[in-house]
Amino acid sequence: MSPTVADRPDTPERAAPSPMLQRLAAERATGALMRDRGTLYLADGQVVHAESPATPGIDVLLTTGGALRSEGWWDAIAQAGAGRRVGRYLVDSGRVPGGALELCHLGALYDAAFFALAPTNTPARFRYGVSHWIGPVRPVPVHAVQRETLRRRELLDRIWPDALTDSAPLALTAHSVDAPVPARQRHVLALVNGERTATDIAQHLGRSAFHTLVDLRRLAAAGLVEAVRPAASDSLSGHSRITLPEVTNDPDVALLRRLRDALEAL
Repeated sequence: MSPTVADRPDTPERAAPSPMLQRLAAERATGALMRDRGTLYLADGQVVHAESPATPGIDVLLTTGGALRSEGWWDAIAQAGAGRRVGRYLVDSGRVPGGALELCHLGALYDAAFFALAPTNTPARFRYGVSHWIGPVRPVPVHAVQRETLRRRELLDRIWPDALTDSAPLALTAHSVDAPVPARQRHVLALVNGERTATDIAQHLGRSAFHTLVDLRRLAAAGLVEAVRPAASDSLSGHSRITLPEVTNDPDVALLRRLRDALEAL
């Protein structure tokens, strides 16, 4: 079997669940399903991890939430990344309790999968045999990931039907606040400045991107924020500017690139 297969582009009518993901689950495939907004990692047909540039990764959720110091994360990457057992190392070294790691990992997985399975006209690709350096934590059945993705999409549409709020820069409106704003939403509202997107705000807070979308759509429904509409001459959408992390079969190369990027960001 070829190490790489391509799927037909998903249309909005069949955006979720993903037919390709269903086929991979049926054949108990192991590898990386790459879509234009994220990557799902499978082992024996189950989803074991997910990443998307639209949402904070498990490292951000762990360190910002206080479960792990940043130096502890980088130590785990250095010690266990090449062996693809970072999650196991964090637990065995006593840096993170097993239950806390599972909860954080599931949150990051469902969060990234929501974006990775978004409607797209870009063909998906699957690379057999690729595994993620986080290693085994808690596999999730494909049907559970698809069901949760649909539930989240329907919830957002019920709150506020304009999906542009999820990707465009957000600005405050001139409307006055008629009712108290919950503390969680106030933290989000304080970061709305006409330039930041929902992803920017989630990264800044170190919080689930989906839950940030929920807060922003509620603020939009209350008339407190609005999406900044792109100029007619702007031919690039926010989605097309997203650059996915490179997927490689060589974990050492991937780790070195991540370490290099982190050092350059200091």
